[in-house]
Amino acid sequence: MHALRALVLLAPLVSSCAGPSLATRYDRLEEAWQRAAPTPPETTDPLAGQSRLERRAVIDTVLARNPTIAAARWAWRAALARYPQETSLDDPTLEYGVAPASLGSSRVDSAQRVALAQALPFPGKLALRGEIALAEAEASAQDHDAVRLRLAMLASLLYDQYYLVDRKLAVNDAHRALLAELREIAVARYEAGTAAQQDPLEAEYEEAELLHREVELRADRAITAEQLNALLHRAPELPLPPPPATLEEPGAAAEAPEALVARALAERPELRAAEARISARQAAVDLARREFLPDLKLTGAYDTFWDQSQLRPMLGIEVNLPIRRARRNGALDEAKAALEAAKAERSGLDDQVRVSVERALERLTEAHHALAIYRERMLPAARDRVESARAAFETGQSDFSTVIDAERRLREAELGQEEVVVELSRRHAELARATGALPGAAP
Repeated sequence: MHALRALVLLAPLVSSCAGPSLATRYDRLEEAWQRAAPTPPETTDPLAGQSRLERRAVIDTVLARNPTIAAARWAWRAALARYPQETSLDDPTLEYGVAPASLGSSRVDSAQRVALAQALPFPGKLALRGEIALAEAEASAQDHDAVRLRLAMLASLLYDQYYLVDRKLAVNDAHRALLAELREIAVARYEAGTAAQQDPLEAEYEEAELLHREVELRADRAITAEQLNALLHRAPELPLPPPPATLEEPGAAAEAPEALVARALAERPELRAAEARISARQAAVDLARREFLPDLKLTGAYDTFWDQSQLRPMLGIEVNLPIRRARRNGALDEAKAALEAAKAERSGLDDQVRVSVERALERLTEAHHALAIYRERMLPAARDRVESARAAFETGQSDFSTVIDAERRLREAELGQEEVVVELSRRHAELARATGALPGAAP
């Protein structure tokens, strides 16, 4: 019994298990995982009863309901569950032996042996295994955040597409009405003998094209709604509320490019995940070096094979001999290579983040300029051209083809402006995403 008590006392001293700092990190990750649980929607359909589809509501619903985010969160949980497994000692072994000929013998006492053994890795190995597990769990936590950002970005882009298709339908309807007016004018002039027969026919042809375009746009809207519903984890046939009449137009970036790049390098979850994986690979290198050191096994036994009672309690140590250096050298080389690969991947991600911020800034500036050109020059000129061509046709100073051409140019300008408004929203979302923020946040 003294030997067994000594075994119990020596085990934690020799094993050098994971220290309090690792346990604290594990607890923090556990709490973060609990906080990351999405809040269940109050109703089965969170968009039911809404008069307008709002971007913030779409993004929040995606973050709360999308199964891909739930899968990433459970992958984080699975990685976190590795820590208690990696930092735990192997189960102790219990050995029992008996000399069968001694049982029931009148000549000798029964001979039995009971032994309890505990394998103990060399001090520091368990801590390094725990470090690897925690670093991988931290990387999984950042992967979860990256999935949230990616799906929030996708939700914002689909919302913009849904809005754009609706605005294109409105422009199409307005120009169908305009062409109907122009056709009536052409018919009246033809009946009065001041216009050719082809003029009302040309107007009718343009109306037919717009009618076909309406069918295409309605199909586009249905497909976009189905994609949004899939992202929202709703049935694809469920109707969506209509989008707002106008989009809120974001301003220019409030920070200098250098500040935005610095924030992106600090906040992007992909970079933090890469840093965590570097930590895991470094711990794996340190662990591979420790594999050159022997592990222990403590044994406590009580052996009645000995006649003298003082010799029956036993305490022993078993040590493996790490002489197979080729295998250990290979494992160390593998760990070092994995570390260098992780560092190179981190460096490549740095470059990608810098480029994504600079590119998003350039495109955001370009979208602001394009919108100003449409509003200040192209649209006013296109409207004036339609009015001028219409007046000239009604007074016989111009032909009907000039009016139709002016109408087409105005339609293109109005559609172009709607596309640029959406492009501005998309570029702002891209810049927010590039800096590690949700769409709609100030970049």
